[in-house]
Amino acid sequence: MVFIPVSQAKPGDQLEQDVITGLGGVIMNKGRTLSVRDLDVLDAFMIKSVAVASSYPSPVMDSVGTRADAPDSKNSEPTLPQAPSRQNSQFQHDAGFVESWLQMVNLLKNVYKTVGATKLPILELRQQMEWLLGQNEHYSPVCFHPQIKEMLQGNEEDYVYHKSAAVALTSYLIGQWSGYPSKEGMQIALSGLLHDIGKTKVDSDIWSKKGTLTENEKIEMRRHTHYGYELLRNVPAINDGVKLAALQHHERIDGSGYPLGVTGERIHPYAKIVAIADIFHAMTQNRIYKRASSPYIALERLKEESFGQLDPQLVRTFIHKVAQMHQNAFVKLNDGRVGRIVFTEDAYLTRPWVSVDGSIVQLTQERQIWIEEVLAVH
Repeated sequence: MVFIPVSQAKPGDQLEQDVITGLGGVIMNKGRTLSVRDLDVLDAFMIKSVAVASSYPSPVMDSVGTRADAPDSKNSEPTLPQAPSRQNSQFQHDAGFVESWLQMVNLLKNVYKTVGATKLPILELRQQMEWLLGQNEHYSPVCFHPQIKEMLQGNEEDYVYHKSAAVALTSYLIGQWSGYPSKEGMQIALSGLLHDIGKTKVDSDIWSKKGTLTENEKIEMRRHTHYGYELLRNVPAINDGVKLAALQHHERIDGSGYPLGVTGERIHPYAKIVAIADIFHAMTQNRIYKRASSPYIALERLKEESFGQLDPQLVRTFIHKVAQMHQNAFVKLNDGRVGRIVFTEDAYLTRPWVSVDGSIVQLTQERQIWIEEVLAVH
């Protein structure tokens, strides 16, 4: 056993002692194999060091108790040996998800640059989507993988590609949770992936503009729905739902949306699903002109918009399932405290009870406090 700084810990290290907060609460038990998310949690709790299995060689001492491998300079800091290779299977699976995600993002970049000049590579997109869906167990709509979050920091120019990948996976989940046949899963995922493809026909200076759009720019931006439908209209291997999702994902049940202002049943079911995922991820990802909102604030916004604008049953299903996914999750509150979700009332799915250092914070009662970030699932 050896104590090492948390900054030196690596995924795959195994804890040799319980990790305890300053107030005495146990957040990780002895024997746990650390994951990337665990390291984020340790950092959030401001844990300085942890005891791990002695895969780090013990220092060799000479006859007077000085490290034999110590550097000559008294001012030099000793360097810990390299951590063992990442053999932890959970980490390897996470790495597979990240790799599939990045391959999808890079493919979308190429598609956005070449669509119109060449045929849409729909078979390649389907293949990559299959690989990504195969790693879907590592995906959460409200808790992005730490490596992906790190890549997104300060890289808002790639927002549209990452958001499209997220909308695809979230749309797929909503379809599953809502009872759509499994054979429709790929088409629903492609609806989310390609919903913004029409932006390739809009000047990039408009959809990446930091300031407020002019009226003419707003009109042009709204045309991305028509452009998207035209790009997909004659593409084989996708059904009408995928094409109509590109056209209708900004339509609203009460007729207040665009481009055609259609209402209710005239909006394709895929478009209703994609609309929910699109709004959610537009709010929870950083953009050039806007910082990300809390995922739980975004869920509350969706709940509000389900009255008249979004499909209320789909919204209820989405919020309910997301709340279920994150029971026992570590979360950061907007006042900086970190705790764990311990109970969620059915009537208040976006405001669970959070245990913080042995005390319960009932977000249903303390309305000025909310969940700012989901750190990890226990």
